Amino acid sequence: MVDLTERQKALLKAIIEQYIENAEPVSSEVIERKFDLGVSPATIRNEMVKLTEAGFLKQPHTSAGRIPTSLGFRTFIGELMKEKQLPVSAEVSIKEKMWQGRYQYDMLLREAVRALAERCDMLGLAIDDINGQVYWAGASRILDWPEFYDIDVARFVLSLFDEVPTLQGIIGKAVGPDPMHILFGEDLGYENLGSTGFVFTRYEVASGKGGVVGVIGPARMNFPLVLPYVKYVRDMIVEAGKI
Repeated sequence: MVDLTERQKALLKAIIEQYIENAEPVSSEVIERKFDLGVSPATIRNEMVKLTEAGFLKQPHTSAGRIPTSLGFRTFIGELMKEKQLPVSAEVSIKEKMWQGRYQYDMLLREAVRALAERCDMLGLAIDDINGQVYWAGASRILDWPEFYDIDVARFVLSLFDEVPTLQGIIGKAVGPDPMHILFGEDLGYENLGSTGFVFTRYEVASGKGGVVGVIGPARMNFPLVLPYVKYVRDMIVEAGKI
């Protein structure tokens, strides 16, 4: 693992924030114009080359700009970003809707994925451990993201809900003690998932039921907001499931 300098960290953070915003390869000119990093354009270009050589960025064949790799995104998530505080109004709204399903497990999970789809503007999903049932909502939302304008990408992602073993196999690639898991399509071995990302977490309820809940969207999803929403919905499942 390459140790980044503070300047490289600031540059990587700026590139990823810009890429999350507009989905376009980021050039040194854009960074110099929009972010006050206190260095010359030549220095920005040189540092972008170093970040590319170290595997944090990559250069699409048709562009002079750079885009983040999964390593770049993971560094951003683990070291550079700060999770946002959810609006109290959003928390109250989600809890009110999910609380309606506190005595009906099926309804609880349906409300959970609806909440994630609405708040994250992505495809919300949950998989129940007991029978492998998949709950999902927001399929139409991902079609508004440029990454899913490619019909092959959209078709493959939506087909996962007909091919549950494939979906479970993807989810099963998550390892490690952290309850929150982030998977990037470029690491999963499926050509049509290269531009996608998965964020999910496990939940356990008092009755012995459990599973995973999260979202599918573009790899450049707004992680500072998506992660706290997934965590909050998980906590609501756990709280409501204890009743």
